Amino acid sequence: MRAVPQRYLLVSEITDAREQMDALEIPIGLAFFFRSSATGRITAFYPGPAGATESELRLESWDELTRAVPLLTTLADDVEAVLIRRREGSAEGFIVPIDASYELVGRIRRSWRGFSGGDDVWREIDEFFARIAERARAMVTAPLDVSRRVVSESRTA
Repeated sequence: MRAVPQRYLLVSEITDAREQMDALEIPIGLAFFFRSSATGRITAFYPGPAGATESELRLESWDELTRAVPLLTTLADDVEAVLIRRREGSAEGFIVPIDASYELVGRIRRSWRGFSGGDDVWREIDEFFARIAERARAMVTAPLDVSRRVVSESRTA
């Protein structure tokens, strides 16, 4: 059992790390990554209508990405993930509790319709990212003592 931190953090440098992101060869525009203490490596997952699909990609490029975006090295093993959405030449990334990534997976599974997901799933994804962006902004703008308390509060996974 490990405590799941409640850190929501915008990783703005993801936008400038296009070349390193391309090197990961992510086949879709939505993925989350976390470091597994069992394997000692970063694992990628793609949320979709069948659940979270584990990546079979070579992830040696992860080291290049962390050199470009050092904040990614701060992920807590097993309990935090970096959630990345790429679309139309832009990218956004957030460090989130691992359960937030799986919440997104559940929301996608619940709302997916047809071959492409339908309008409801894309609205659900947009709302989810808007909510985590708001949580990340709230953590940044919180007074220092409150921010420390929020970050340190955790629940057991």
